[in-house]
Order: sequence, then C-alpha cells, then structure tokens
Amino acid sequence: MNPIEELGLNFTRRRFFQQGSHLLGGAALASLVGGNSARAAAGSSPAPHFAPKAKQVIYLHMVGGPPQQDLFDHKPDLADWYDKDMPASIRNGQRLTTMTSGQARLPIAPTKYRFARHGESQMAVTELLPHTAKMVDQMCFIRSLHTEAINHEPAITCMQTGNQIAGRPCLGSWASYGLGSLNKDLPTFVVLVAKPSKNAQPQPISARIWSSGYLPGEHAGVSFRSAGDPILYIQNPPGVPTALRRASLDGVQKLNARLLADLGDPETATRIAQYEMAFRMQASVPELTDLASEPAATFALYGDEAKKPGTFANTALMARRLVERGVRFVQIYHNNWDTHADVSGRLPSQCKDIDQACYGLVQDLKQRGMLDETLVVWGGEFGRTIYSQGTLTRENYGRDHHPRCFTMWMAGGGSRPGQIYGETDEFSYNIVKDPVHIRDFHATVLHLLGFEHERFTFRHLGLDQRLTGVEHARVVSELLA
Repeated sequence: MNPIEELGLNFTRRRFFQQGSHLLGGAALASLVGGNSARAAAGSSPAPHFAPKAKQVIYLHMVGGPPQQDLFDHKPDLADWYDKDMPASIRNGQRLTTMTSGQARLPIAPTKYRFARHGESQMAVTELLPHTAKMVDQMCFIRSLHTEAINHEPAITCMQTGNQIAGRPCLGSWASYGLGSLNKDLPTFVVLVAKPSKNAQPQPISARIWSSGYLPGEHAGVSFRSAGDPILYIQNPPGVPTALRRASLDGVQKLNARLLADLGDPETATRIAQYEMAFRMQASVPELTDLASEPAATFALYGDEAKKPGTFANTALMARRLVERGVRFVQIYHNNWDTHADVSGRLPSQCKDIDQACYGLVQDLKQRGMLDETLVVWGGEFGRTIYSQGTLTRENYGRDHHPRCFTMWMAGGGSRPGQIYGETDEFSYNIVKDPVHIRDFHATVLHLLGFEHERFTFRHLGLDQRLTGVEHARVVSELLA
C-alpha cells in the first residue's frame, strides 16, 4: 500500500474530530428539542448517585462576613473582658489582616446586644433578629465553619467555588450540571443581588463568582437585575413584532448550527441554547416578576419591603417564586456586612433587612409544602474578630476579618432542624469542637442534592475535577435529618 494512503487510514485526533463534528452538532441540537432525556443521552449531565433530599437550593450570601459573636455565637462571660487585651495564647501567632496587624493593642469588644435562648433547641439569638429567633427549631446551625481565606475576594470565591482562585464552577453551576432543568422556559441557576438599606462599605460582587468555569456555559448563573427589565435585551425592540423576532432568530440559529457542525465548539451549542431560552423567557419572565397575583398575606409574611424591587425581602420572595416554577438554584447576595467600624450604626439595619424576609421565606416554603425539598442556606465568607478594630467604646466598635470560625445556618432540604453543631472557645476565636471546613460544607450540600462529592466530577485538563478539590472532605452526617 502507498505510504500516503496508509497514513490517511490512521485514526488521528484531527481525523476523529473531522468525522465526529456532525455527531456533536446533532447531539447538541437534539438536546434543545429533547429536554433532559436527550441531554443525559448526550452525556452532558450525570445522574444523582442516590435519591436527593433537596431538589432545589436558595443560598443567601451575606457579603462581607457577619459578626458571629453579635448574632449567634453568644459569649456572655466576655462582658468582664471589656477593653482588656486578647490573650496571646488565644491568638497563638495566627495571621491577622494588614488592617489590624499594626494596632498597638487588640482590645476585647464584647457584643453590646442582648441575647436570649429560644425554642426547644435553646439556641441563643441576638435581639436584632426577633423573627429568626421564632424559627430556630426549624433551622440547623453550624458554629464551627472555617476557611484559609482572610480577604474578601478570595474568601467569597472559595465559599462559592471551593477554591480561592477564580475560574472554577460555583456551587450553583455544579447543581445545574448535576440535576439539570425543571423548567425549559427559565434558567436552571438564577442570581439576584439585593440592595442593602445602607451602603457604607459594600464589597465588589463579580459575575465571575457565578460563572460555570470549566463546566459547559449553560450552567452559568443568569443574573436578574433589580430595576427595569430583569434581563437586558430580552424584550423585542420597538416596532419589531414577535413573528419577525422568531424569524430572525431562526436564521441566526441555522448559521450557528452550521458553525457547530463545522467546528464542534461546545460554546456554539451553548449560544444556540441561550438564544432559544431568551426567546421563551419573553413570556415566562414578565409573569414571574409580576407580584400583583400575590395575596396580602404574602407581604404580611415577608414584610412591606418585599413590594420594593431590589430589597432583600423582594429578592427572597422572588426566590420562592423562582423555585416554585422549577429553578434549581437561586443565589442571593446581600452586601454591606463588612463591619470594620461602626457596628452599632450598621448592624441593626443589616439585620432588619434580612430578618423578617428570612423568616417569611422559610415559612412560605413550609406552608406550600416545598421546604422538605428546598434547602435554604444563610451565611457569609468568614466571621469577625472579637477584638476591636479602631476605637472601642461601650456603645460602638469595629471588627476585622476572621476566617478561623464563623456561623452559618440551613433550613429544609434534608437538613436536621433544631441542630446546633460545633463549638468555639470563650472568645469566639478558635474552634474547640466539631470543626467544619468549607470543603465539608460543600460535600454535605452535594450529599443533600444526591451526589457523593468524590464521584461527582467533570473531566478538565486531564483531571477529574470536583467542587471539593483534592484535599480531604467529609459529609457532616450530624447535619442531616
């Protein structure tokens, strides 16, 4: 045989992609028509490893780091430590941020807020959260979260993606990838950014936090705006009827399909799906965002702020409407929790923004029979220091970043109600019992969604990548119902 002809018969990488390009294109187009079954057949999504307890998630992220000792981790004995130096044995040489590492002293700042115990669980809750206090027996508290990240951007990134380095898929994208869509007319993963009533020290919130990373682009979060059209350019331009928009889209889709067939680029398949989704959302989104159908009892539950677009209460109500319509994962960000100073001037308004709305959300889901299958998560990217940053008085103080212990809570979705897990030392500075790393938290959430975290992977750069990374992580069984 001619050596040139023999070379042509070799099954080279280039030859494989040339011959397989039409197959890739056909599979992508079939996924648009065939829904989840076609999507699974094309191999784009795994099946849960076991029956999930939570089928949907609402994740409430308090951007900036809520002060655990002012909210949930009560240390009454610290009243006697007011303005005394924090013992060196407690800090034990641990890293501080540059904002307080140069202070001459690290004076103890006990909380100025009263606490009381509530419910059968006897969970201690600050006076700033009276509505939250009423539902402690429906909640699962984790007092012993910890992370290595000490500054906001890497800490938020780590909390959402499992890694301090940007570019990985976030938890919402993993949930989308694993569970797929419940409603072809709405995104699988939606992001809402709430406006705090005060805006003293907001942190930047980058869209890369809710990107799909190395997962297919269809699993990225879709951000809904708080004012005006929820999604830009979703409506027809003035003078363009729907029939003409449909015809134009069909023409563009044919071009994209040809490009997909020629190149087999998965991003082209994502673009095709996004265009079709945008067209369908022209009908679904206006109905979703119109609160006129909500009865007065809904606003009595969430508070009147729920009527105002962009407030945390409004986004909480919108989250319920989204999961009610089949959105798998709703991420809400609420900013301005970075209390380096003026805790007494800022923390009350922050708590007022979220207190009744969180209560209303959990009760609303319960009343509708949705709480058992909807996991609600509340927390920040780290905690705050017990020592004061800057000026300390009896009435006011500031708190620096503190990654070594912080509190989060969950409700519904298979989490154990009335549970209080983990303990910190007398200064709310170090964990003394049952530590929970962010990796453990992610492994536990994935377990509630039906996935064994070590087997829930995506092949990228020759590695089986996973949310929990390569270091040890465990499912915290004590947090499961």
